Amino acid sequence: MPNIALFIDGPNLHATAKSLGLHIDYKRLLGEFQGRGTLIRAFYYTAIIEDQEYSSIRPLVDWLDYNGYTVVTKSSKEFVDASGRRKVKGNMDIELAVDAMELAQHIDEMVLFSGDGDFRPLVEAVQRRGVRVTVVSTLSSQPPMIADELRRQADVFTDLVQLQSRLARDPEERPAASHQPRGPGQNTLHLPQRRTVAR
Repeated sequence: MPNIALFIDGPNLHATAKSLGLHIDYKRLLGEFQGRGTLIRAFYYTAIIEDQEYSSIRPLVDWLDYNGYTVVTKSSKEFVDASGRRKVKGNMDIELAVDAMELAQHIDEMVLFSGDGDFRPLVEAVQRRGVRVTVVSTLSSQPPMIADELRRQADVFTDLVQLQSRLARDPEERPAASHQPRGPGQNTLHLPQRRTVAR
């Protein structure tokens, strides 16, 4: 049974799922990969806008934190660019890359949920350590959400469309708000469960 770690670029996966009209059931996502080997860790990375009374991402982040995911967050700033558009600054690529490099010696397979071409050098570096890398994104959206150079570098590319039936949330089901204990086999490595990165 391979040791597997999931690295989820939260905003990228959200945009990819949205482009496909897919609502992801994160409990099913965890189960899908627990069935493929020993799931060492499931990281979820996202920036949270500070100075915002209610953040739509916060309920999801709290649920993930209590249900088997290692949530890594960073405060982001909202700003207005030169052309007057509101933008959010809060990229998590470095945090994801550092965690992946640290964990590489403990895993056989890395599953990266992102289509961001900036991750190509990371994928290559992890592969040099003998880790097989699966990238999950989509070619089915217009434009495709996966950068060509990342897809070429991956050992396996899985289109999110192929996982849709196994990861989609039941439309009748509301997202669970219960705080359930983490499942067995979770957190076998003693890493922090939730980490907020100072800017």
